[in-house]
Order: sequence, then C-alpha cells, then structure tokens
Amino acid sequence: MLPKLAENKKEIPAQTLAGAGHALLLLPESKTLPDMPGTAELKAAMKRRALKPDALAKSPLAVQLPGGTLAVYAMLKADASTFEVHERVRKALALLLAEHPKALTLAVFGDAAFRARAAEAAVYATWVNAVPLPARKAKQDPVLKTVSLYGYASADGFARAAALAEGNVLTRSLTVQGPDELTPGVYRKRIRALAKQYGWSVEEYPYAKLKKMGAGAFCAVAQGSPAKDAAIVRIGYRGAKGKGAGVRGQGSGKTVAFVGKGICFDTGGHNLKPAKYMQGMHEDMNGSAVVLGILAAASRMQLPVALDGWVALAENHISPEAYRQNEVVKALNGTTIEIVHTDAEGRMVLADTLTLAARARPDLIADFATLTGSMHYALGSRMSGVFASSSALAHQASRAASASGERIVVFPYPEDYDSSLESTVADVKQCSMEGEADHILATRFLSRFVGDTPWIHMDLSGHSCKGGLGAVMSDANGFGVAWALALLEAWRQG
Repeated sequence: MLPKLAENKKEIPAQTLAGAGHALLLLPESKTLPDMPGTAELKAAMKRRALKPDALAKSPLAVQLPGGTLAVYAMLKADASTFEVHERVRKALALLLAEHPKALTLAVFGDAAFRARAAEAAVYATWVNAVPLPARKAKQDPVLKTVSLYGYASADGFARAAALAEGNVLTRSLTVQGPDELTPGVYRKRIRALAKQYGWSVEEYPYAKLKKMGAGAFCAVAQGSPAKDAAIVRIGYRGAKGKGAGVRGQGSGKTVAFVGKGICFDTGGHNLKPAKYMQGMHEDMNGSAVVLGILAAASRMQLPVALDGWVALAENHISPEAYRQNEVVKALNGTTIEIVHTDAEGRMVLADTLTLAARARPDLIADFATLTGSMHYALGSRMSGVFASSSALAHQASRAASASGERIVVFPYPEDYDSSLESTVADVKQCSMEGEADHILATRFLSRFVGDTPWIHMDLSGHSCKGGLGAVMSDANGFGVAWALALLEAWRQG
C-alpha cells in the first residue's frame, strides 16, 4: 500500500520544517538561494565545502537542522529530461529513505510550472520506493506511512503517479521473488488473484492443451520441467464502462496486446549456464511482470482502452525430457524450427505466445522480454533496446521513452540478417551458434510469428541496474511500465 499523501499549496513554514524529521526541498537551478526555511544552515554547509549554490543541480546536499530535522536540498535544471529529473530526485531521496523514516516532508519552490513538475517527480519517486519488496529477513525495516507535500496541490491527488507507482511496485515485487516462491503454478494462482482484485478476465492455456494445439515451440521448453505446470495465460482489461473503452464488437475502439516472457527460472537447459550467469535467473520472468504492471496501472487509471496481456509461464530445466540441440519442432503457426541452443528459450516461448496474440487480431502488439545477452553488451543496464515494425511506431516508442523517463534505443532489423537463420532441415534456425548480433537475429526470428500486426519488441537490458535507475532505487526497477503507459496514451491520440 502506498503511503498517504497530504498536500498544501502554501510554502512550508520554518516551524514545520524544524519538526519534520526528514524533508526534501526541491529548487529550480539558480546561482542564488531563495529565502526559505533552513537557508542559513544550508549556506553554512555550502561555505564549509566551498560550494556555490548551483552545485545543488549536480549533487544534493543533506543538512542537519537545529531541531533535528535531516533536510536534503536539490536543484533541478529547467531543461532537464524526465529521466534526469527522476535521477536527481532519486539520489536526493536516497539520503532520507536510508534512515527508514515513517513520515516524510516534501517541499517545492519556484514558478508554477516548475513546482508542478518537481512535485510530480518527488511524489512518484517517493511512492515507488516506499513500498518494501518481498524479502525473508528476520528483521524488517520500518515502512514509510505518510508523506506531506508543500508548495503545490494537485487537482486529482497525483492519481497518475499513484497508478504508475502501483504498477511498477507490482512488477518489481514479482520479479524479485525466488524460484522456490514463484513457480509457474504459483504464478498462475497469483494472476487469478490479481484478476479478481482488478476485475480482469483470465483464460489459461495449460501445457497439455498447448501440446494438443500444436504449440511445439513453447512445449519444447516447458517439457523439461517435471511439474508440467507451464501455461500461456491471457488477461483481459476492458476499460471503465462509459469511457469509450473500445472493446471489440462494442464500439470503434482498438485493442493493444502486451506479451511477456515469463521464464520463472532459466538453467539454460542442456546448454547449461555457468554459475555466474545462472545467478539471478529467477528474474527471467520480468517481461511477464511488466505486462501485469501495465495492466494494473491502466486499471487504476481507468484508461478507456481494451488491453490483452499474454504471459508465457514456464521454466527452462535440464532433465532427460528437456529439449536438445538439433531437434526440429513445429511452432503453433506451422513454422518448423531447428534447435541450435537450448538457452535461447525465450524466443521459443514467445513464438507461440505471439502467434496466439496475433490470432486475436489486436491493432498493436508490444512484447517485453529479458531476451538476449547481446542487447546487454550493446547498451549496458541503463537503457533497453526496442524494435518496431514501422518508422511511425519507432517514433512513438522514442517519444514514450522521453515522456516516461525510461530510455530506449531503437534498432533496425533488416531482412538480410535472415541469412544467418537459414536451416537445411527446417524453416528457420532458432539462433546462430556465433551469437553475433543476436538481439537482431532474435527479432528477425520473432517477426515470423506476428504476421502483419503492427509490432514493438522490447529487449529488457535495462530491467535491472545496480544501484537503481531513474526514479527507482532497487536494482530491479520495473523498466517498461511507465514507458508502456506513455505509449498507450499517445497511441490512443493517434
């Protein structure tokens, strides 16, 4: 549950700041300091460190006030990007949240436009970092309960920021759970509980049913698990009634399908990962968690859209039943695939899941997956890579990244790369042994399963960044939720 927020459009009084305990004060970049509570103490601290006022735009400064309050001062540049604003606020908040306060005070200064932007960023960053992620420690830290904001009052209680924070926290909470906690079977139960909470519809395609349907790509990966609890799950959100939700057959609206890779643990299969690369593979289901986070945020915002979430839940085990190199399997759409590397399982489960999503005839498909190591080598962990089926979609994806603060790089995936996937025994190779440009080859492979549907593929190289990313302080950062909501809002407007 997010901390309660109290708003006051008046500036924070000196006596209130003195008794606040923990406070963040955000100022517009300037070469002078405004008249505000704590200015004398701040000037003294800056003089001691030989800092000029505008140094606060590069690094926040924590000051101990006479009444015992820990006050952190930070400046934000007027032309800063959303990512830069989120990053500055995160670093400033980290100095306060490290003490695990039960109450936090935020104050913004400057003109009306600056206060609105700074307050939105501060409230969102506070909410998204205030909820503890699942952990099994004997001692739990105190939880932030209340937030007081001075200098700005929103019209709707920051409803959008609350929805985004809720979706992000859900994504991260699922992602960090260990493989003993979140098996495909447990995950399916969790989705049914979420569906009840948010009012979603749920349709499950269990392993046995997928086998009969001919989903050979998904089943090849899932067959290695003795539990046989793998499934493709479809979740439906159909907007708020009376808001033009655009359900097929009930108006002229359009449907967006979000598809997520949900490998709850990835051993690599017979091409076993070494310990260094198997560590953290419980997070290989992050793409599916992003999809659920998107649907949760859209539900809280009551977006007038029709959304389908498709999540591919399985584990990639090593066992006598596990699939092997050189096997040929037939995907749901009839494509035969030569298996080259059993650790390229993500594109296999996505192949049949994308086919199911495309058969439902959405107007747009966007998929999310922790898919390739080559994307991580290309970008590191501070951005994610995106591929789009048209230049118009690529531009929309880039604009959504700028608006949301979740940075992306758009890559091409030209047809001539298909030569690396040519097989002598099947329609296509799963991948190449060389591994060169695997992020592009994986996209060329997946493009065979979406047909003519407009499509965006996100390779989540930025899903985990040591020390946090943007507004989020934890390594697992929920990358993709805010981006997708920005994309949805822009896409609805054409």
